[in-house]
Amino acid sequence: MRIKLLLLVIYFGFALFGSACAKTPGEVEVGSVLREVTLRGLNGPNSKLSNFRGRPLIINVWASWCGPCIAEMGSLERLAWSEAGQQFMIIGISTDDYPDAAKGFLRKSSATLNHYIDRQLELENMLGASRLPLTVLVDANGRVLAKVVGAREWDSAQSVQLISQAFRLIKPATLHVKK
Repeated sequence: MRIKLLLLVIYFGFALFGSACAKTPGEVEVGSVLREVTLRGLNGPNSKLSNFRGRPLIINVWASWCGPCIAEMGSLERLAWSEAGQQFMIIGISTDDYPDAAKGFLRKSSATLNHYIDRQLELENMLGASRLPLTVLVDANGRVLAKVVGAREWDSAQSVQLISQAFRLIKPATLHVKK
């Protein structure tokens, strides 16, 4: 089991990062537990990161000015509403400097996921978001399993399989995808 996790981390690390990234101040690395932080709601109430413990969590870090971030948003919404998405939570973290820009994008896109705004680079630094979009896979205990830099089709069969393997889901995630 540890070998599968190690291979998954290596795959995400080398195949998806491309080249080595500089660490952000206070970055929580893969294998470590995320610190407690208050999440400031953009399209819903404030929350604490610990409120998401008990279920695997996908955190997508984005900005309204980031084309690749916007391009992958629809696939995250579809994933969240799929059968596969019922086995984990998905939240978004905007790094926009101006909350109104992020709120405007969420209204325009009719976002249904819970989104939060980063203030004072707290989440951006903790998650290691030196490039966007960044998607962080977190286990039910708050431990970072993988970090994926760059846009993906999160509702594709390949992505769903990687998520299922990372979270070691008892019931393999299934999804009806376009071929």
